[in-house]
Amino acid sequence: MPRLLPTLLSASLLLAGCASAPVPHLPAPAAPAAPVLAPKAAAAPAPTTPPDDSLDAVAWVQTALEHNLVYLETYRDAQSQLLTALHDPHWDALAKNDRVVPLNRHLKPAVVLDVDETVLDNSPYQVRLIKRGAEFDAATWSAWCREAKARALPGAVAFTQFAARHGIAVIYITNRDASLNQATLDNLRKDGFPVSGPDAFLGLGIAVPNCEQIGTQKGCRRQLISRKYRVLMQFGDQLGDFVDIMDNRDAGRAQAMAPYMKWIGQRWFVLPNPTYGSWQPALFNNDWSLPRQQRRRDMIKALHDQ
Repeated sequence: MPRLLPTLLSASLLLAGCASAPVPHLPAPAAPAAPVLAPKAAAAPAPTTPPDDSLDAVAWVQTALEHNLVYLETYRDAQSQLLTALHDPHWDALAKNDRVVPLNRHLKPAVVLDVDETVLDNSPYQVRLIKRGAEFDAATWSAWCREAKARALPGAVAFTQFAARHGIAVIYITNRDASLNQATLDNLRKDGFPVSGPDAFLGLGIAVPNCEQIGTQKGCRRQLISRKYRVLMQFGDQLGDFVDIMDNRDAGRAQAMAPYMKWIGQRWFVLPNPTYGSWQPALFNNDWSLPRQQRRRDMIKALHDQ
């Protein structure tokens, strides 16, 4: 056992020496290098939807109860006055230039109505254009008309049926192309409108003796009606449904209507159409060849904020 002592002593001294020896300074671990980031890409601009100026108008036509009430009110008001007009032999609703045969007791009583947006609702066609971002064109319009799915506007069927029951001829004047005549007649009959007699439907393209047809003006066809009928009332959504507009600018339109303002609500019944009409090109000098955005800018210029 004594032989172990030096060994143990040597070990103790070695440990003591280790305890008193200075600890070498070690550098702190380096911080991890920051990751190298790619340059931040510029944020993509939010997609924009081009304005569709007919959206609000078509939405109002299809969904606003106010739209239906205006039509119902107009036709009911007309019906309440119709028999008074019938029994007044001097009552006539044709403009001066359209009355080519003087009033006489042999003339049959009649009411004259436009078709589109006056008795038939074509707003589904407008919806199709909105969804496609498109504008009116003859091909899609003709396809829609041939479907014969346009619904009757509120009050129109009741009024025309009332007139027919009292022996008053119901005459429709339309600027639809002549190729759409049969489809239009089918649509009217399907909706319950009275359509009878050779004079009941006067489409675009009818030749009228001694009357020069100007574009799609309806004056010649109204003159044709004047030869056989005393017109009690007229209905439409455009000024041209009542009188020819030869100068389709604000001043010209006002001048054409000025002599007949007292007839509004008595002999002439104007229905609202915010979707389309001759009022639009009047705001861009009747130049449909202008690009769509230019037409839009011109229409905005025509507005006033005071």
